[in-house]
Amino acid sequence: MSDLTSAPLITSTANPRIVEASKLDQRKHRERQGRFLVEGLQLLHMALDAGAKPREAFWCLEQWTGTQAGLLRDRLAAAGAALYRVTPHVMAKLSERESPQGLVASFGLFETRRESINLDGSPLVVVLDRLQDPGNVGTLIRTADAVGAAAVALIEPSVDPFDPKTVRGSMGSLFNVPLTRTGDLTELRSWLLGGGLRIVGADAHLGREYGDGVWDGGCALVLGNEARGLSADVRELIGHWARLPITGRAESLNVAVAGGVLMYAWLRANSGTSREL
Repeated sequence: MSDLTSAPLITSTANPRIVEASKLDQRKHRERQGRFLVEGLQLLHMALDAGAKPREAFWCLEQWTGTQAGLLRDRLAAAGAALYRVTPHVMAKLSERESPQGLVASFGLFETRRESINLDGSPLVVVLDRLQDPGNVGTLIRTADAVGAAAVALIEPSVDPFDPKTVRGSMGSLFNVPLTRTGDLTELRSWLLGGGLRIVGADAHLGREYGDGVWDGGCALVLGNEARGLSADVRELIGHWARLPITGRAESLNVAVAGGVLMYAWLRANSGTSREL
């Protein structure tokens, strides 16, 4: 590990680099700068493990505990990040945590071209219809990663997948699952059907419970907006339906919960002899 105490120190939140980085909590500035912030030692390790290339890393020696932060700082440097040492006061400007861990890094925005996503075999693609809650999207990306989904497709207008709450909710899975966005439903339908996928919509009243009988093979699971459910134009894409029973007094299920149950229904149907649930 290099000598940490001799590195130049940023002490002011008015420093231009800090001003620009602190704006990345807003979508318009993320899009303008072409990057987003990631904090949390686990998330940063997962980003680097996935091959993501950091642009800048801000570190605060006073907030480090144990050895992991220092090792991660050196990993960020080896991956090409420009390093800037900051005071706790400056880190507080960059961090959304009540107790910062002393490391924040920026990464470039990314998206996977649909034609490069592998739909061979019996894959699952999770399609999110204009979701607006960043926590839900982050959780769904994390669950899609857990079941080995081939991709997550966001129908626009959608919450920004690089919103800090989405990144945090994904627990690093944002870097593992191919992510694609589109507002062209005709093109989306052609891509899914061209990949041999059965398009399955989640609905509170249509289809069999748990989607029994529809999950064998490749599927696209389509989940609707938190308030409105599936949009009328998206419903036209659906060839099969799946529903979850509600036996209590709850009016509906959270979309991330429902999506998680249905993703695991797909996984169970396609686990074969190589996986045990």
